[in-house]
Amino acid sequence: MIKHFLNLEWKQYFRSSYWQKSLGLNVLLVFFALWFVLIFLSLGFGLLSIFKEVYPNQDPFVIANGLLFYWLMVDLMMRFFLQKLPVMSVKPLLTLPIKRSTIVHFVLGKSALSFFNFLPLFAIIPFSVMLIKEGYETTQILPWMFALIIVVLIINFLNFIIEALSSKTDLPFLPLIAIVGVLYGLEYFGIVSMTSLVGNAFMGISNNPVLIVIPLVLLVLFYVINFKALRAKLFLDSGLKSKVTEVKAADLSWTNRFGDIAPFMQLDLKLIWRNKRTKSSAFIMIIGLLYGLFFYTQPVYKDSLYAASFVGVFSTGIFLINFGQFIPAWDSGYYKMLMSQNIKYEQYLRSKFVLMMLSVVIMFVLGIPYIYFGWKILVMHFAAAIYNIGVNSHIMLYGGSFNRKKIDLNQRAAFNYQGTGAVQWIIGLPIMLIPLIIFSVANYFIGFEAGVAVLILIGVAGIVLHKKLMKSITQRYLDSKYKMIDAFSQDN
Repeated sequence: MIKHFLNLEWKQYFRSSYWQKSLGLNVLLVFFALWFVLIFLSLGFGLLSIFKEVYPNQDPFVIANGLLFYWLMVDLMMRFFLQKLPVMSVKPLLTLPIKRSTIVHFVLGKSALSFFNFLPLFAIIPFSVMLIKEGYETTQILPWMFALIIVVLIINFLNFIIEALSSKTDLPFLPLIAIVGVLYGLEYFGIVSMTSLVGNAFMGISNNPVLIVIPLVLLVLFYVINFKALRAKLFLDSGLKSKVTEVKAADLSWTNRFGDIAPFMQLDLKLIWRNKRTKSSAFIMIIGLLYGLFFYTQPVYKDSLYAASFVGVFSTGIFLINFGQFIPAWDSGYYKMLMSQNIKYEQYLRSKFVLMMLSVVIMFVLGIPYIYFGWKILVMHFAAAIYNIGVNSHIMLYGGSFNRKKIDLNQRAAFNYQGTGAVQWIIGLPIMLIPLIIFSVANYFIGFEAGVAVLILIGVAGIVLHKKLMKSITQRYLDSKYKMIDAFSQDN
């Protein structure tokens, strides 16, 4: 049966919308994967030399064990925010004579093959080889290496347990923050030396290989906990019962002044307010509004115009960035129905543009009190707002044409990467870095006024060319229309 599952997964992977993306994007993803592999390989082969140079009078192997606690904490946090339990379309399988336990074993086994589990091996194995070449006993290093590999899998399954617990809370990241905070607090305040505790544990396994049974038992324990939790949820009628809530209507008549795009704006505003994921895009505007206080109150950044350019783009464009990066995936649940209606695609996209433009204007107006830190700060925010409207909003709309992942609007809002693909990560580079580079170059060679003027002129040019840009963007969406319909119809 596992063989059949593997066959289905293979077909699903290569028939998915993922491969409908441009060849350049897929090549870029492969490049990033190889880049991380190269970094870990460099660490694996270079750590021994680094330890010898930084700690010339200490045993490098002891130093490495002393740092394992921090590695475990960072690995756990990175997995929580980036790694999700792999899924497969199980409902069709539940009507067939297939044991639920077989399906769960396959899903958990699939998680063990995650890139997050393979990546540390490119550092662990080379470092172990370098230790053996340095003269350490093979019988001492091999058990230590296998113990680290087992711990990688333990973190893999522990992460899913923490995620399952956190999904029941309104603030899903609190359980993880509590665990990591308590452990780090014990180390920081000297109550319990976690670095020594973890280091001595691995040294104990290295000196007495029989103790490797302990991490093996923990691995089996976490696997069983995940197995029971998933098996208990694996029913055909699971999730069919709808949650009854009271609908709160809002007066959106003010949108009528925007003419033919008003109905789309009303639908977007209702979608934003009624769903967990989209509602976070509105609430995060508060973070964007207060973001400048983190920089401008610090002596290091107070007089830094480069920091002001970054904060200006981020603060005035926080909603544009969070909401815009998932256009049109927000509507993926009913995208097929939407595209079957007699509507103009340009109106649909223009309504998104107007929402983003209004958010930028509102954020700039609310951020006027930043003039307290100097008139240059306010001017910088104004230039960033114009640039966001004229340039970044169009970049966001264009980038949305590459979205191929369906979004579940009812999932948790905070730190939820469901529906996030390479597009969201790649598009962040031009959005944040290009205006910073433009301002920095003009400011360095000419002056502050020139840097601000260049940003404003580029933004105004984008506003003047708005209609032409929208026609080009609309055509891009029309060319990708059926690919997106097919992609949004997929559950994975």
